[in-house]
Amino acid sequence: MSGVVGVVGQGPVNQLIYDSLLLLQHRGQDAAGITTYNQSFFHTHRGPGLVRDVFRTRNMRNLIGNSGIGHTRYPSVGSAENADEMQPFYVSAPFGISLVHDGNLSNWRQLRQELFSIDRRHINTNSDSEVLLNVFAHELQRAAEGEQLNEEIIFNTVRAVHRRVKGAYAVILQIAHYGLVAFRDPNGIRPLCLGENKGSKGTEWMLASESVAVTGCGFDLVGDVAPGEAILIDLAGQVLRQQCAEQTQLSPCVFEYVYFARPDSTIDGVSVYDARLKMGEYLGDKLAKNLRLADIDVVMPIPDSARPSAMQLAAQLNLNYREGFIKNRYIGRTFIMPGQAVRKRSVRQKLSAIPMEFKGKNVLLVDDSIVRGTTSREIVEMARSAGANKVFFASAAPPVRYPNVYGIDMPSSEELIAYGKSIDQVAAEIGVDGLIYQDLADLEQALWDLNPRFARFESSCFNGDYVTGDIHQPQLPQD
Repeated sequence: MSGVVGVVGQGPVNQLIYDSLLLLQHRGQDAAGITTYNQSFFHTHRGPGLVRDVFRTRNMRNLIGNSGIGHTRYPSVGSAENADEMQPFYVSAPFGISLVHDGNLSNWRQLRQELFSIDRRHINTNSDSEVLLNVFAHELQRAAEGEQLNEEIIFNTVRAVHRRVKGAYAVILQIAHYGLVAFRDPNGIRPLCLGENKGSKGTEWMLASESVAVTGCGFDLVGDVAPGEAILIDLAGQVLRQQCAEQTQLSPCVFEYVYFARPDSTIDGVSVYDARLKMGEYLGDKLAKNLRLADIDVVMPIPDSARPSAMQLAAQLNLNYREGFIKNRYIGRTFIMPGQAVRKRSVRQKLSAIPMEFKGKNVLLVDDSIVRGTTSREIVEMARSAGANKVFFASAAPPVRYPNVYGIDMPSSEELIAYGKSIDQVAAEIGVDGLIYQDLADLEQALWDLNPRFARFESSCFNGDYVTGDIHQPQLPQD
């Protein structure tokens, strides 16, 4: 999972891309990069760390041009420390292409071998994004066959990419002398949207992972890129759209709504904030059936993503709602930090408890999910140290038991606290007096309530069912 953005403007776009990456910082904290295009030349700067630390005034001055792409990196394939794997990626042939990619290819190893043995292309990193760029470049070379580049050639290239590539991919490319090309995988697993800004000098266009980047930069949200769709925006600002996949279904990743996306974003027609409120409603219904409400003195969210669900749950059950944890906003999101030791150390740095809110009370903590259990265990210990009498825990998501292969860092089931364990065993491990998980059917229904057009959901980390059909995990008995 990463943040991607592309802009075709009427003037320099470096500041617009920078500002949009700040709004997408939550999607990746390991590295950032921008490539602009001007008078036949690409201009690139990328580096490790947060957006604000990667770019200085001297870097921004060198990023000239009226079109460009940007990326915030959260590595799920490859190395977090390898500077060569930071995006945007670039290949010189054909035409000159730069790429940013959000997601993960489930068949990238096979594609890498094919690129070397059949297509005669060398891949210099372990990044699946470099593989994807070279697949596109090879198919564009074949489709062009010496002809001048046009929209038909590009759309045919995207069709060929869809036929070869499996997995999750929201992609924005800059092609020299042409403009931007954006497309989304046929299942629509990772998000991508389009915005426009009509000014006195003409219309500017922005493509971004989330709508908050579009609206936060003063653009109007046009809508989402459909699964399998390709959008071309030439350097003059002309926009062409075409469906390029033979079979499509809108099957977004539910974890976008649970945790990853910002609450002020709208993804595939659903407000993330509304989705989390709905999750709180369904979670409240289940909690009322499984816990004595009289045993709960106060409901507290684990900030920030669980706050809407906790508020809705407390209001629905007529329970007191309090903010018991204060978040240090200068510490990154612990779930997407590289390494378990770093995550564990960062929990105490990120959150601090307010003792008066806990002392002598039975507390219900509400979080968006429980993944590795590191954060949950530390937070429960903090609540008890602050004086809580009893600590109950409610998760707005079901138990996470399977790896996610589509861009989320859940590489092995053994890292997941709920894998092979009952709810009571998980409760004992994180040290709570009672644990309630959201049912998967309720989580999905919460999203269907808001958009009945969803065909299904990419919920593999909960049920082991992978929408691309090329991943197989042993099924565990459900609680």
